[in-house]
Amino acid sequence: MKIARVMVNLSLDRVFDYLIPDKFAAIVSPGAKVEVPFGRSSRKAFVVAVRDDSSYPLHKLKEISDVFEEHPKISSNLLRLGEWMADYYCCARELAVKTLLPSPVRTGKIKTRKKKRYYIADMKAAEDFIFKNERKKKIQCAIIKRIASEPGVSDESLANSFKNPRALLSRLVAGALAREESSDSYRDPFEGVQTIRKPPPELTDEQRKVVEDIFSHLDSSPENPGTFLLHGVTGSGKTEIYLRVLRKILDQGREAIVLVPEIALTPQTTERFRSRFGDEVSVLHSALSDGERHDEWMRIHKGKARIAIGARSALFAPFRKLGAIIVDEEHEPSYKQEESPRYNARDVAVMRGHIEKALVILGSATPSLESYHNAMTGKYRLCELTRRVDDRLMPQVRILDMRIESKAGGRLFSKPLMDAIGQRLSAGEQTMIFLNRKGFATNMTCLACGWTAECGQCSVSYTYHKERQSLSCHLCGDIIPAPSFCPSCGDRQIRFSGVGTEKIEMLCKALFKGASVARMDAETMTGRDNYEKVLSSFRTGKIQILVGTQMIAKGLDFPNVTLVGIVCADLSLRIPDFRSEERTFQLLTQVAGRAGRGERPGEVIIQTYSPSNPAIQFAVKHDFKSFYEYEIGLRKSFLYPPLTHMLAIHLRGENEDAIVAEGDRILQELKPLISSETRVSGPTPSPTPKIKGKFRYIIILRGSKFAEIKRKIKSLLYAQKRDKNIEIHADADPVNLGR
Repeated sequence: MKIARVMVNLSLDRVFDYLIPDKFAAIVSPGAKVEVPFGRSSRKAFVVAVRDDSSYPLHKLKEISDVFEEHPKISSNLLRLGEWMADYYCCARELAVKTLLPSPVRTGKIKTRKKKRYYIADMKAAEDFIFKNERKKKIQCAIIKRIASEPGVSDESLANSFKNPRALLSRLVAGALAREESSDSYRDPFEGVQTIRKPPPELTDEQRKVVEDIFSHLDSSPENPGTFLLHGVTGSGKTEIYLRVLRKILDQGREAIVLVPEIALTPQTTERFRSRFGDEVSVLHSALSDGERHDEWMRIHKGKARIAIGARSALFAPFRKLGAIIVDEEHEPSYKQEESPRYNARDVAVMRGHIEKALVILGSATPSLESYHNAMTGKYRLCELTRRVDDRLMPQVRILDMRIESKAGGRLFSKPLMDAIGQRLSAGEQTMIFLNRKGFATNMTCLACGWTAECGQCSVSYTYHKERQSLSCHLCGDIIPAPSFCPSCGDRQIRFSGVGTEKIEMLCKALFKGASVARMDAETMTGRDNYEKVLSSFRTGKIQILVGTQMIAKGLDFPNVTLVGIVCADLSLRIPDFRSEERTFQLLTQVAGRAGRGERPGEVIIQTYSPSNPAIQFAVKHDFKSFYEYEIGLRKSFLYPPLTHMLAIHLRGENEDAIVAEGDRILQELKPLISSETRVSGPTPSPTPKIKGKFRYIIILRGSKFAEIKRKIKSLLYAQKRDKNIEIHADADPVNLGR
């Protein structure tokens, strides 16, 4: 009798052996969903291996009790990817495998709807029936006539024309007068969306060279196509290269995944890809309804779609002949998941490409230092686009020193920025205003006693929202009414300081009367259609000024945008993180790249109190290579990634002393495995020391070989008894040390 090794839906990081009964022998294989007796109850589980033996005595093994035969199986390659994720990202194997399936598919609670179509089974018999029964059975005869005149008419269409026709249809089928055919009816997220097929444009010389290089490598190394880093300035036509590569992949009979970092980018990206590939494109992201996510996944699983586009989770689309994975804006931190498994979709894409023998393309105008370093050391192949399509000029960039502007009376908007916005409005052109902070004001302070509105559960100030007259904590989500007088001393001299996108939006409406202004941030983009509505209105010119956070900085292409204003450009420089200058350079370069993408030249105005900062200076010149050389020198001096790997261990709890003691204990357990080349810091308070009433500490390791350390950490997390009042998790290659 065969043995099934399964993982139950508990975070135990363990597999269990079960006997496969003879009645299930033919249908139990790796990836199958089964039900097994577990303790005093039963549990759903996934089979990860089928073996001939077990380390446990066979007479002690229980049998699998049921098999969910209709449930889609997880492919062997995806199971292998899940195992790698569990080891690399220090999480339970069950959590990694759980990530491979979207919840609507994994739970099995949602089914694909069936559509029934009807045909005349015997025309002579149907005619005889009508002749004999036209007066007695008018509705049945009418239905027969409808089916005869419209072969393949659906049950939905018949239900719209006749009242409750199901029973009558069943009689016609039972009497061999009509024939019923059933097929899957997928919920369509593109319903009502008109897509115009467009022919491919002429490639520039640089684009042609890149495409030829990729195609040549694909043809010469089909079993090991490897990873390409496509470094192209904003507006250089990276998407057209993706489209050409996908055409070749589809022509080879294979499939592809395209990742974008934000849901906001999905409609625009999907539109471009559907205009080239039509219904072969599927979309997978969290803004879809559960039914749509289920059906889009099933379309891919059943071979009805060959290209999957979406955010992070689209990486696990169930393709069996995967030929390419494209990661657009590969530098984006949003590719990193903040809950377990804390994977980076960019790096997992490279691993899935390796497992599937698929081409991987990482694209960006501002590559992550990790990816560019891999290209410089030969791990990735580098392709470059140095000029915009049609030789359009890069936008002219001006730095405004707000130390000087403030003395001249300028506050949020300098006079040059206000004048530039006014000129664009007069010329019928559009403006984007970027500020990487939501809300109206970031501090509420009493001038009399110095009281500041701070979240009682987190070590941060509340953010004030004028429109709804509330204070909110952007860490724990707490919302309270904004007081009209000081809760401490009763004085009414309460003032607001700092600035957010809500305040910028209101200022634009006040300064530019009659202009149409919209805002895009986490507060306004709450509904599933909000992104598309705002971007569509902006694209058609109904919105003249678009204010937003970093969600407007990525990949959006609006030809009529000729001005980008960047307010408080140095905000990200103040974040206590070794990547702060890299993120500042990326944000400024990306948002500046939204200007001048059409026929008219673009201008970018950067307002900053740190005009001489290297990240800002290099961004002004669009000079990524010089920034890389500058920044990699600093990283080398302090042994930071990409020169080393980083592993963070986070501890959270209500007892601060207990957290520190637990951190010290963990370090003692790890000490025998830590080499002399590895640098260790902590346990120290996190950059945000308290969230939701819990103290937060962090241990950071920097080095090159962490495999044994990760195995030990997993045993500490899952195998050994420890203080359950302290939450502990490990984060491999963290991108945000504060979370």
